[in-house]
Amino acid sequence: MELERRKSALISLGKALQSIETHQLDELCLLAANQNNWFTATNVKHALAAWASSLTAESVNTWLDGYSLTPDSPKNVGLILAGNIPLVGLHDVLSVLVSGHNACIKYSSQDTALMKFVLKTLFDIEPAFGKQIKEVEQLKGIDAAIATGSDNSARYFKQYFAKFPHIIRQNRTSVGILNGDETIEDFKDLGNDIFQYYGLGCRNVSKLYVPKNYNFVPFIEAQAEFEQAIEHHKFRNNYDYNKSIYLVNKEPHLDSGFFLMRESTALVSPISVLFYEQYESEAQLALKLSAHKEKIQCVVSKNAWLEGSLAFGTAQQPALWDYADGVDTLEFLTSL
Repeated sequence: MELERRKSALISLGKALQSIETHQLDELCLLAANQNNWFTATNVKHALAAWASSLTAESVNTWLDGYSLTPDSPKNVGLILAGNIPLVGLHDVLSVLVSGHNACIKYSSQDTALMKFVLKTLFDIEPAFGKQIKEVEQLKGIDAAIATGSDNSARYFKQYFAKFPHIIRQNRTSVGILNGDETIEDFKDLGNDIFQYYGLGCRNVSKLYVPKNYNFVPFIEAQAEFEQAIEHHKFRNNYDYNKSIYLVNKEPHLDSGFFLMRESTALVSPISVLFYEQYESEAQLALKLSAHKEKIQCVVSKNAWLEGSLAFGTAQQPALWDYADGVDTLEFLTSL
């Protein structure tokens, strides 16, 4: 299939995701929630809307510009997809398809309904893509692999796929930087980075770096519009559990009424908890971030003032060329 035809299909997919009929969308949300309780209708609709806005002609052309996407001999690329947030594995699948290779997909048991719906929509648009997809339970007869999982599973993947070209992703998280110049609106934007998808994504902020003796009251008050998170029974269970642990152990913490804050040098906080760490200078902050660079997916700050960071509220709006772990998936695929 010619590259222009592949591009056209992706652009048409974006339009199709933008115009799903209401009754079909409601049914899809129900299917997704039955499979994964974290996939609420709000989060499913947000994920679909995000993909619809990403797959525009301008974005697709910008993404694919400069790559050689017509392989002499298409390879079978094994994909082990994650399922922590809706459609998180879609980028890998589309990357393989648009690169001209074949995708051998092992779906996450947590995100099968949504993935199959989107791919069926794509196949209806361009049936030739259907010949490039194979759904599998075990990755056999592959030439390369892209796998996403936990730190523990990543160690297994690295051994299992050692003889193949591979991309192995493991646990990462994101952090926010406060410097004292933020407004209430800035805090609300940051709240989206923290609470979108209940904080389950690697692009969700799980920790804040703040100036010494920072006053958290305005920040906590600004998060009130996200307190509906506590209505989700799993989020509530995590909040109650972590709160009880902190109280029993007499660990200092802040309690907003629906999320907790605790000072910690760790990066990854439990669900319903936001860690924070103090810094005394930008130089010290840079050292702290550098020490964790292999575990940080992205950094957010007000108006992206910190070099290399994103603006508050944009962590969950990656462009097609914002590759997970900073590893260029298309470059990897074109090298096969």
